[in-house]
Amino acid sequence: MSLPRVLITNTVPDVILEPLHGLADVILGPDGGFTTPRREVLDLAPELVGIINQGELTIDVELLDHAPKLKIVANVAAGYNNLNTDLMAARGVWATNTPDAFYEATADATLAMILAVARFLVKGDRYVRAGQWQKTEFGVWDGMLLRGKTLGIVGYGRTGQAVATRARAFGMQVLYHRRQVSTDPAYRSLNALLAESDFVSLHIPLVPETHHLIDAARLAQMKPGAYLINMARGPVVDEQALVDALQSGHLAGAALDVFENEPQVHPDLIPLDNVVLAPHIGGGTRESRQMARLLCAQNVAAVLRGKRPLTPVNEPARR
Repeated sequence: MSLPRVLITNTVPDVILEPLHGLADVILGPDGGFTTPRREVLDLAPELVGIINQGELTIDVELLDHAPKLKIVANVAAGYNNLNTDLMAARGVWATNTPDAFYEATADATLAMILAVARFLVKGDRYVRAGQWQKTEFGVWDGMLLRGKTLGIVGYGRTGQAVATRARAFGMQVLYHRRQVSTDPAYRSLNALLAESDFVSLHIPLVPETHHLIDAARLAQMKPGAYLINMARGPVVDEQALVDALQSGHLAGAALDVFENEPQVHPDLIPLDNVVLAPHIGGGTRESRQMARLLCAQNVAAVLRGKRPLTPVNEPARR
């Protein structure tokens, strides 16, 4: 009797496969950082009972129509805006994420991005490599001291709180905004946080309510000379409005790990020296990636055994 088939959309270390030994026939995607093209996933879909993907694969009507045996899709990510969770539930398919795997790494990267943009690290690196450094230069590379500055964190879950811990170690004052109103002295309405903060760091999920949450009007509310850090999802920020705020000089700079139409980047961001750009690597450490992939394999294994997965984000109908 053949084992049920599970697709992992990239190549993973053998240790990740251990929870699935004896339970599934695992199909691995390409290596080198690439993932299985959607067309190939659709070709494989009729035989798949499970998919482990990096958050790049959209689970929609088309894919579900091709996959009548599918029982679970496990995202190697905290976010799951690529999964139509309601439709999956109606079709009897579990959706899972990895809520704890990436928040520490993302918090580390957030402080790195703040330092990079405040201290001109990327621009300075290019300057030195180009052989332009003059020994007698003083002051032209002076950036901003973080001690005493105000960091406004939008979204105060695991990642936001981990960022706050790190920022306080640098002597920053931390304010935060979240959906639940609080009497905490550090809590602010979104408008108040934008007006008070030297740095605004975004750590919220992409849902309909947060699409373009930071638009032209909200950018105008930010303190003149402030910096915007986006470590959340690209469409949370209206990218054209951000370009306008940077080109006008209202904002001193920005650091972006995510983009509205990634991997495409708004072309007017590219030449700006006061913008740091990263290829969506905030949570990407070896340790966090292995933790997340292993959890995904454990979620799939649980479902194949007829059990509830460890970190579901929907409640499938029985079928």
